[in-house]
Amino acid sequence: MTLTFPVAPMKATMGSLPSPDVDDAWAYEVKWDGYRTIAHIDDGAVRLQSTAGLDVTHRWPELTDLADAVNATSAILDGELGAFGDDGRPSFSALQASGDGRTPCVLHLFDVLSVNGVATIDAPYRDRRRLLADLVEDGERWRVPAHRVGDGAALVEATRTEGLEGVIAKRLDSPYDVGARSRHWRKIKHRIRVEGPSGGFTTGSGNRAGSFGALLVGHPDPSSTGALTFAGGVGTGFTQATLDELGRTLGAIETDQCPFDPPPPAAVRRTARWVQPTLTARIEIAEFTNDGHVRHASFVELVET
Repeated sequence: MTLTFPVAPMKATMGSLPSPDVDDAWAYEVKWDGYRTIAHIDDGAVRLQSTAGLDVTHRWPELTDLADAVNATSAILDGELGAFGDDGRPSFSALQASGDGRTPCVLHLFDVLSVNGVATIDAPYRDRRRLLADLVEDGERWRVPAHRVGDGAALVEATRTEGLEGVIAKRLDSPYDVGARSRHWRKIKHRIRVEGPSGGFTTGSGNRAGSFGALLVGHPDPSSTGALTFAGGVGTGFTQATLDELGRTLGAIETDQCPFDPPPPAAVRRTARWVQPTLTARIEIAEFTNDGHVRHASFVELVET
């Protein structure tokens, strides 16, 4: 099988740690928070591909020398492009500010799909990982991070302590399933539980046209009385019963007055309906962005403020 640009990456499913009795059949890697990126190396040139199959080489000029660190004429490598914040930890917000050399990035390489025109996707993960370690020499802007076989619980706890996003578990005997979301790869993500007053909701669409799209939450502004600073929307974590109940609860406290100061962006306001900020949303998030917005938010419950 010959792989050409672009290549659809293999994806992991959300899941839990493998059970202890099969733990040693799995490898564990740190889950880096960034942009999934496939690097195509060909005769000294580097071409970078996004998950959507777009050519993003121009955005990351600091990776043009990656080809010199690859011990092959051609190769296709899979990885996660990340950046680090001022605290030295991976930061998605820092990555969003990067590109075109503005903020240096690091490409964490974790798989190899092809070497010198020969596809390696049918080889088991354990063999691809050995090949990758021999193939790529670490540099300032790229690296092959360590992984561990077995004892996944220890890595999960270590990443929690370090404030990292989580862990990816991969079966040692798994092939690389191009374009598939496979249960042979599992994402075990850490979540942060936070609270924020609810100031409204957006109207839903599709099968949620009769309820709402997202719950709008905020931070209390300590410099004013009653005003909220907009912190984003929460659009997942709802059952149909929850949607029905929230629809009745929020409908009873609707108001014409926007409780956010300044108001949310126009794209949010277009379908927004405001409510009195008397209820607090408990939600789970991946992190707060630099502008104070919730990221990857999931609803838990709504309680009185």
